[in-house]
Amino acid sequence: MKLIGAHVSASGGLENAPLNAKNIGANAFALFTKNQRQWFSPALGDAAVKAFMEACVKYGFTADSILPHDSYLINLGHPASDGLEKSRTSFNEEMKRCELLGLDRLNFHPGSHLKEISESDSLARVAESINIALERTHGVTAVIENTAGQGSNLGYKFEHLAGIIDKVEDKSRVGVCIDTCHAFAAGYDLKTAADCEKTFAEFDRIVGFRYLKGMHLNDAKKDVGSHVDRHESIGLGMIGIECFKWLISQDFTDNIPLILETPDEEKWAEEIAMLRSFEAKQEAK
Repeated sequence: MKLIGAHVSASGGLENAPLNAKNIGANAFALFTKNQRQWFSPALGDAAVKAFMEACVKYGFTADSILPHDSYLINLGHPASDGLEKSRTSFNEEMKRCELLGLDRLNFHPGSHLKEISESDSLARVAESINIALERTHGVTAVIENTAGQGSNLGYKFEHLAGIIDKVEDKSRVGVCIDTCHAFAAGYDLKTAADCEKTFAEFDRIVGFRYLKGMHLNDAKKDVGSHVDRHESIGLGMIGIECFKWLISQDFTDNIPLILETPDEEKWAEEIAMLRSFEAKQEAK
């Protein structure tokens, strides 16, 4: 079963996110559980937690169909001790928020070395940060998102993801989210079915599909290898439609959140319907 949705707004209360997802025909969604541009937020109250959980039940969403995302400010590979500690404290808070809400994963960008320490040292800090968070929480998987490789960001190579996972002590609670735009911008071609076969065979060899806990389905405004993170609506960018038809046909995309972060929210319902039509055609074969 394909769990297809979008990163919806939780404005006005977390309980609005499931409704917003339902209104666009989604059976999966992503959300921020706090303001993504602030370090810390007030603790979740019992009423807020209850309202969110009840809305998820009402609209048919279970934990495995929800992919929360952490704050953009967090850098778990930060070269400076104060920045690293602040990031770790905030990340731990986000993991605890997911735990309280009954969510079983948290999607995050691995971080950046800021050109002050080596990639390997920064990646080791990311893994250590994950280990700390896993020790202090229960039931929530840390889901590392690949990046486009812009600036000094980590995570643009499958080897980066595998290297982090290798240093995580509890491998049952670490995973990855592959963003198609980011992968394409980082140099992994996805324009044809053959390109997709090659790229995801490489992913499976280096990381492994067992760690795939979600995907972001985004077309790209810039060509392969640009290292520019600019999303485009499905089928209207440089990746094109064949990639998304191919992904929907693959078993490894079953039962994980497949989340749109495309720029035109007005098209989300249409894009979800289109992806479902690919699924229907596949099932009819």
